[in-house]
Formats: sequence, structure tokens, C-alpha cells
Amino acid sequence: MALPNAEPELFRELSALLTEQNNPATWDIDLADTEQILRLINAEDSKVAAAVGRELPFIAQAVEAIVDAFRRGGRLFYVGAGTSGRLGILDAAECPPTFGTPPELVQAIIAGGEAAVFRAQEGAEDRREDGAAEIARRGVGAADVVCGIAASARTPFVVGALQEAAARSATTILVTTNPRAHVQTMEVARYARILICPEVGPEVIAGSTRMKSGTAQKMVLNMLTTAAMIRLGKTYHNIMVDLQPTNAKLRERAKRILMMLTGTDYATAERTLQHANWNTKLALLMLLSGLPADAARQLLERAGGVVRKALHLLHS
Repeated sequence: MALPNAEPELFRELSALLTEQNNPATWDIDLADTEQILRLINAEDSKVAAAVGRELPFIAQAVEAIVDAFRRGGRLFYVGAGTSGRLGILDAAECPPTFGTPPELVQAIIAGGEAAVFRAQEGAEDRREDGAAEIARRGVGAADVVCGIAASARTPFVVGALQEAAARSATTILVTTNPRAHVQTMEVARYARILICPEVGPEVIAGSTRMKSGTAQKMVLNMLTTAAMIRLGKTYHNIMVDLQPTNAKLRERAKRILMMLTGTDYATAERTLQHANWNTKLALLMLLSGLPADAARQLLERAGGVVRKALHLLHS
């Protein structure tokens, strides 16, 4: 039986993606010794930060949208498949212990569900309707932000989620590592309001987007949540003061934070945390202002949870 001459549309689509191209710099990597292989990988990795840096204006737009959503009571949803989905899960999972946020504030959706976190679920990313269904199931609305993560910019699960989110008037973002000019010609550009496109070039191993693409995606997600949390007063100077001391290590870290920021001693830091019911930010304001817990709590509420603003209100 003769094979058809026409190339399938998916084949042509993938062939046009920069992330699927061969990297001339690593063509003979299979002939290299171990240290040479590592040098080649390292040389390619060194290009990632600069690629992310060129996208800072668009990342800033996304951060502003996220901050606005959080202030309006909205949520941030990451949506991805495979490596991209796992990176979203990692960033979402770190927000509660680092910044003291409720688990529902930043959520991650991965194609294939929980099982896909640990083992690839073949075919899950191809079900566009599943992405849309997840957005509907979580009641996404106009106050929310949905951030799709897809190196290729074409993952059906992610496209379906963004389409449904846009239909629900949510703010939509896409993080991809293909060139902006190409992504703007793709269907997903109709649904993603903000495009973040760090152009990292072909991978060390052609098509292995868990490498440079994954690194770039992780850097962008770090920026999105960290910058948003800073804007919301989750740090004082460059110290995280909204962390939840939920274990012995974090309780000691909370004491050290108070000692570092106020110059108090260990015993006073511990006693103040106990009086603040282990609320690090409240304990910090108590020490900086001299106020008891209840008064400091009321002042912090008036300041929207921002320590610097609370101190300004106290002194003014």
C-alpha cells in the first residue's frame, strides 16, 4: 500500500517550531566525553537568562494582572502538560509555605491529573476538551488569571483551557519558548491576552523541552509569583515575612528573621512569635511598633497587610 504524499498538519506544525529544530552546536554530542557533554549543556543553559530578560516588559504586564486579580479576590491558575504542568505544580505548591497564602490562591492544573505528576500520561495533553472542563470545574471567572505553560504554544489541553478562560473573561497568559512572531500566527494567540516568549533556541537534545525551555519556564513562574507577592507586601525589605512556621526548621527561621530585622534577641523573638500565634509578620510589626498583638493586628489590617504602610500609618 502506497504511503500518502501529503504531510499531516501536525507534522508540519511541529516542523515549524523553533523548539523542535536541531541545534548545530550539539550535533556531535554523542561523540563527546562526559565533561564535554556537560560543557555543551552548560553553554546552552547560559543563554536562558538573557532570553528571559528580553521578555521582562511582558512579564511585568502579567505580574500587574496577577496583583490586580489577587487584590480583587481572584486566583491564579497554571495550566500545562508534562514538564510544563509539573513546573506549574511546583510553583503553586511553594506559595503557601513561602508567602503564607491559602492553597486555593495559586492552583496548578496538569493534563492527566495527579497521576501525571509522577508518570507521563500519554495522550492526556491531546484532549482539548479536558483543559476546558478543568477551567469550568474550578469556576474560573473574570476576577481570575489563567496562565498556560506550553513550550510549543500548541498543546491542545492548554489551548482548550485558555479558550474557556477567555470566554469566561478571565485574564489569560501564555508562557512559551517559541518566537513571538510565530506564536502570534497560531490559534492560541486568540485566547492569550499576554504572551511571554523567551526565545531559548533549539534544545541540546532536539525537542527535549524539559531542558532550556523548562528552565526558562521555571524562571518566568518564579518571577510571576515572587514579584506579585512582593507587590502585595509579603516581604519586608528582601525578607519573606509571611512564611508559615509549620515545622521546627521554619519556626527557627521565623525567629532568625525577627532577630535580623529588629535586632532583638532569641528569647524575645520566640516570646513575641508565641504572643502573635506564630504569625511572623504580626510579630515583626509588634517588635517594630511596640504595640501589643491586638493593636498591631488592627494596624496591619488597616495597612492591607503591608508592614511599611502600617509603620507609616502609625507614625503619621
